[in-house]
Amino acid sequence: MTKTNKIALAALVLALSSTGFAQETAKAVNTNGGLIAVGAGLALGLGAIGTGLAQGRIGAAAAGVTAENPGRLGLMLLWFAIPETLVIFGLVGFFILSGKI
Repeated sequence: MTKTNKIALAALVLALSSTGFAQETAKAVNTNGGLIAVGAGLALGLGAIGTGLAQGRIGAAAAGVTAENPGRLGLMLLWFAIPETLVIFGLVGFFILSGKI
């Protein structure tokens, strides 16, 4: 990831997270509701992005290994499924934080 991409991603995250601070004054019972919503979104979103990056590389390597030795397909499917636990943990965190809003 280049420096420009990192800066653009950080600016996008900050711009989108600022919407979590916007609350109606009449319904502002919980002052931390916006921050909890941002945290829940980041828990799920960053987990999904990390899993996508990991599975892309693992999938390419698994396809190469399977092409050379078809007997390793089961092992490669196991390695391909391991990063999916990151999304599951993010989803659990999302639901835990969503219950507090």
